[in-house]
Amino acid sequence: MKVKTLFATFLLASASLSLHAVDKAATDIQIDSTLKSNKIVFIDGRPAPQDTQHYVDSVRRVISAFYYDQFRHFQDPGAPYFLFMSKDATLAMGMGGAVRMRGYYDWGGAIPASGFAPYLIPMHPSPTDMRHFGTTPAGTCLFFRVIGRNKLLGDYQLYIEANFNGYQSRDFHLKKAYAIVNDFTIGYASSTFSDPAALPPTVDAQGPNNKISPTAVLVRYMPVVRDRWVFAISGETPSGALDVDDRNTAKVSTWMPDWAAFAQYQWDPNQHVRLSGIVRTLSYRDLVKEKNHNRIGWGIQLSSVAHPHPQLTTYLTANYGHGYAGLGGDLLIGNYDLVADPDAPGRMYAPASFGWCLGLQYNILPNLFVSASASQTRYLPSRRISPDEYKYGIFSAINVFWNLTPRIQVAAEFDFGKRQNFSHEHRYAKRIGAMCQFSF
Repeated sequence: MKVKTLFATFLLASASLSLHAVDKAATDIQIDSTLKSNKIVFIDGRPAPQDTQHYVDSVRRVISAFYYDQFRHFQDPGAPYFLFMSKDATLAMGMGGAVRMRGYYDWGGAIPASGFAPYLIPMHPSPTDMRHFGTTPAGTCLFFRVIGRNKLLGDYQLYIEANFNGYQSRDFHLKKAYAIVNDFTIGYASSTFSDPAALPPTVDAQGPNNKISPTAVLVRYMPVVRDRWVFAISGETPSGALDVDDRNTAKVSTWMPDWAAFAQYQWDPNQHVRLSGIVRTLSYRDLVKEKNHNRIGWGIQLSSVAHPHPQLTTYLTANYGHGYAGLGGDLLIGNYDLVADPDAPGRMYAPASFGWCLGLQYNILPNLFVSASASQTRYLPSRRISPDEYKYGIFSAINVFWNLTPRIQVAAEFDFGKRQNFSHEHRYAKRIGAMCQFSF
């Protein structure tokens, strides 16, 4: 009850203060500086002098679409430097990307990954792996976006993004590919159950350990009502994480989409409170009784991002459910959507899990800010469990980000994590990291 009260107080205070804030947020000022940092290439000639103001307003609206996006994450690439546009501003195409380099140093027992995940903290580290220095180009990306307006279709967008996040963080692979036509989204995009904007900024690519971050092929309907309310519903391609052993249990081919939805109240394009939910069909085969079973998984998430003060940004996420662990966070590393019932060979159930994250960001200047965040994920099985099984993990981060120019960003961070097992055995991990990013 104390945790629920804390979240409710934090959420109401942030929303109340934000509604009374009249000065422009420092984050919006930084976005404005980036919006002015671009090169416009005209496709079919410059606009007439008398249409200049209309053209400038249209350009600003088009480029703003890169930042005021319901599913934009802090680490996503910004507006491109090069923008091709028609003289009537009804069609624009941006090509851009980012070169991102990270370095990190672990001591006291190294995590065997470039992402700082408490689940991976070694409980009995080898003396040969007590310290580790690593670098990664993961997050380096290229993207294309087309934004236009058509008499028949109305407003539309096309977006493709690919990242160097594959094998050894160097393989080029598709991250997103979707089309938006008015209120409909079709393609490979962020799940409706996620809220990337409500996640605090981190240098580490893994981020908060309760982060819900699936990407799936989906069809989404997302209308905006009176500029304040946003609703969404989608059918999404499922990807279950089932702990089958192929002796007593086996996977069954997916046959039903995941269904996700949210209701959101916003008082500014990048300030909102959102309640999200998802329902999943998790199927498996009982090899002992030779029978297929369908279990229902579900999850709910409360999330918010707000500016209680022009220099201050607050972030909040809290999620709970059964059989949704494969959608993100620490438990994504294992198979926790369905797990075996130790008292009934051949049977599986959807265990519960709970996660939360709180973050604060303070802008010393529009282009310089510090932030701190803490998050936790708890595994809540209802059956007997092995003593060495993960019980909960804690992730916290303190960092500083500095935009040297609208296109060059450097950052440094200290990460601290803890893994605790059901046996009460636990271990801590520490990391310092740095990042340099060039956008174009």
